[in-house]
Amino acid sequence: MRRYTRTVVAAALAVGIVTATTGWASGGARQAAAGPPPGSSAWRADTSLGRPLPDPVEAAPTEVAAFFRSLDGVQRQRLARRHPGVVGNLDGTPVALRYEANALSVSRDARYAHLAGRRLLAFDPRGRGLVAEVFGDLERSRHVAVVVPGSDMDAGSYDRARSPHGTTAGMARQLRAAAGRDTAVIAWVGYTTPVGVGLDAATGGLAEAGAERLARFTGGLAATGAAAPSVFCHSYGSVVCGLAAAGMKAKDLVVFGSPGMRAANAGELGTAARVWAAKDPTDWISKVPNVAFLGLGHGTDPTSEAFGARRVPAGDARGHDGYFASGTSSLRAFAAIARGEAV
Repeated sequence: MRRYTRTVVAAALAVGIVTATTGWASGGARQAAAGPPPGSSAWRADTSLGRPLPDPVEAAPTEVAAFFRSLDGVQRQRLARRHPGVVGNLDGTPVALRYEANALSVSRDARYAHLAGRRLLAFDPRGRGLVAEVFGDLERSRHVAVVVPGSDMDAGSYDRARSPHGTTAGMARQLRAAAGRDTAVIAWVGYTTPVGVGLDAATGGLAEAGAERLARFTGGLAATGAAAPSVFCHSYGSVVCGLAAAGMKAKDLVVFGSPGMRAANAGELGTAARVWAAKDPTDWISKVPNVAFLGLGHGTDPTSEAFGARRVPAGDARGHDGYFASGTSSLRAFAAIARGEAV
């Protein structure tokens, strides 16, 4: 009974924190991005090749990759021009073709003119917008890393000049600079993130939808021959990664500033990837109780001894967004993990 009472109190405290933290509380719940890529109806109706095109929802990334291998260059280009929304977002499609298709989609939407000329592995302008940007040469790099964001990231906010290491793109740039040219880093804003720290951030709905998309995304990387990635998961992104872990094709799973991974310990994640965790002493996430009760909270602190993750030094990082700051021990450790040199 005492344990139950403590859990109830902690859960109530968690709700109070996430719904009333000054400057962070948000309003209504967000609708998770779901369903097929933009333009899927026209793609399904296309009979120009004399055979059905891979279903954007049902076809596995390996099937998609095999389909594109069966086409010649002219056929690939024709599909990319006719259906840029599908080709640019369909996991298993050749990397260079996705870049071309997404460049075409960006050119048709004035809101995202700032993304012109970038290597986009995904782009969906619907809603708040989803995007995945590659820093480095994904097709030739020996090492690959994926950065998964927490709250407040979308196609319009994931890269801000005033936050050089606090946004998803900023983290990706910092990691690539620290890891070296032989490492490609992907800023993956491929799911609907919470806005602020409200009930969306305290529950798992957005993370569950994001986990399906993340697992499929890493499957697409594998299907096109990319190296197995180290996946770096910030804040609520670590909830996404925890739920995706068993289905992801990854060699490392690194969480930082995490409220929990919806698992009691690393073994419950069901992954063969090495699991790492970091939390700096000034991160406000420490004030959020690590509970899981009636759908609220995300469970055990991944940096706790009980969880069983490998610890990443972060004593000189500052705040919730400071893990990728230049010169920090956490950034050096992250780079070593991405390069496969950490033990």
